[in-house]
This record gives sequence, C-alpha cells and structure tokens, in this order.
Amino acid sequence: MPEVITFGEAMVVLHGPPGVPLSEATGFTRGVAGAEANVAVGLARLGHEAAWFGRTGDDAFGDVVLRTLRGEGVDVSRASLDPKAPTGLLVRDCHSSRRISVAYYRAGSAGSRLDPTDVDTSWLAGARVLHSTGITPALSDSAREATHRAVDAARAAGVTVSLDPNIRLKLAGPERWRELLRPLAGSADLVLTGEDEAELVSGRTKEAAVDWFLEQGAELVVVKRGALGATATDGVSRWEIPVWPVTAMDPVGAGDAFDAGFLSGRLRGLDVPQSLGLAARVAAMVVASPGDLPGLPRLAELSGPGDADR
Repeated sequence: MPEVITFGEAMVVLHGPPGVPLSEATGFTRGVAGAEANVAVGLARLGHEAAWFGRTGDDAFGDVVLRTLRGEGVDVSRASLDPKAPTGLLVRDCHSSRRISVAYYRAGSAGSRLDPTDVDTSWLAGARVLHSTGITPALSDSAREATHRAVDAARAAGVTVSLDPNIRLKLAGPERWRELLRPLAGSADLVLTGEDEAELVSGRTKEAAVDWFLEQGAELVVVKRGALGATATDGVSRWEIPVWPVTAMDPVGAGDAFDAGFLSGRLRGLDVPQSLGLAARVAAMVVASPGDLPGLPRLAELSGPGDADR
C-alpha cells in the first residue's frame, strides 16, 4: 500500500527556452506537470511509496503522463483513461527574475472529468497521508465531488489529510476559491499554504490567517513565504526557517517540491524544524533547474553547498 496518495490533473507541459518570452519561443521541451503529480514524484524520489490517481486522455499525451509517473516509481494503478476527452496541455516560458507566462489548454480535459466513481475508498484507507490541493475541486463540479469523497474517506479511516490551497486565479475568482477551500480547510490535519493564499481563504490579514486554519481544526499550519523562508505553528509552538541558498533558474514547482520535502520529513519521523529544513532544501534544488520535475532530488542527492560526492 502507498504511504501517500494524491490525486488531480496531470498534464503535458511544453517549456520554452530559459530566458525567452513565451511569445518569442520557437522551440519547446516536453515534460509532465500538475501540482499533485509533482508531489508524488518528489516523494517517490525521496524513497517513499507514493501514488497518484486521476484521469488522462486515451491519447499520446496521456501515455506520456502515465509512463513518466510509472517510470518515477509512482503507483498509477487507480488512474484511468478517458476516451472522450483529451489530456490537458500547459505551455509556459522560464525566467528567473520576471513573471512567468503560462497558457493552459485544459477546458474539457480528461482531468476535469474526474468524478466520485474514480475514488477507491478502501485503497485510500490504507495510506498514511492523503495530499490534496485546491486545484482539483476548481476544475469542475464532478472533480469537486470526487475531492470531498476522497477527503471524507481518508478522515473516516484515520488517514492524515494534507491540504495545499495552490490557488490559480486563471481557474476561478477569489470568492469562488473561498467557497471551494473553506470546507476542505475544515477537514485538513495539515495545511501547507502560501501567505497570500492564507489571507484569501481566511478573509483575515496574513498575521491572523494562521489562527483561522487552526480554528478550523488543522493540527499544523505551514506558511511558505518565498524568499523569506517558511514558518510553521501548531498553535502552541512556532518555528521559522530561511530559504536554502541557491541560484534560482525557474521558480515554478518550488511549492510542490516544498510539500514533498515536508511530508517526507514527517513520514520519516523528523520533528517540525527538521522537516522544514528538508522541505527548504528540496525546494531550492528544484528552482535551480528548469521545469517541474527535473530538479526534484533523490535522497542521496540532498547535500549542502560545498559538499562533494566522495
């Protein structure tokens, strides 16, 4: 049985050359993207039994997604092929110092057609963690229903529920995000959120947003603060870490990598400060290379600046 199960939409991504605006890019590198798939791959590379489920199209890009995840050691046994809808596509550029341009081609995608019948509740009950994001329920009403079915099944079985809001304003406006995420926040044991996301969901200032998540029932709230590092609190103690020093090439995927590192630490029995430190290192290694997956480290590759392979 997998230790961690996650679910959502996995897509093929086309990356433009580093430093070239999307409107000027003429050559692209193909990869796989999707917040939940990124976390699953990150955990698998760190030595965990990770699983992902969702729908892909019964097409060439769907084959790319499933082959890639399977090749990374991710259990995709509960993923399904949808013959009536295509696999989603994401096209973006890559800059270290200016806003990333992203174009989504996911309307009516197979991933958006996820529904409660895709959720194997008995399988979920055997995991240690169910990791969810706000992206999946934002895709469609049926995907929202599937999300609640998965979360409810995990809670009923005593499985830890992890939530990353992962807000994408191209999918929905702020009010819709609040409507989608507030019920999920009430079912989460662990919240991994950005500062702006916490403010939007809670309707409070950044300083007071963490308390709101704790009031909803979260046992631990981790706030990712970008270049300012990260904090965590359980309502009694508070921990803070700086970012891991790195020369950033591509900031996309850092949040998912952080989630994978933090979950890995907790699964290994590390305390909160140690888990934060691991998360920061994993995130730093991802932003040092272009793309969502290439920089995700394996456990043996986690070393500090100046360390050598001897």
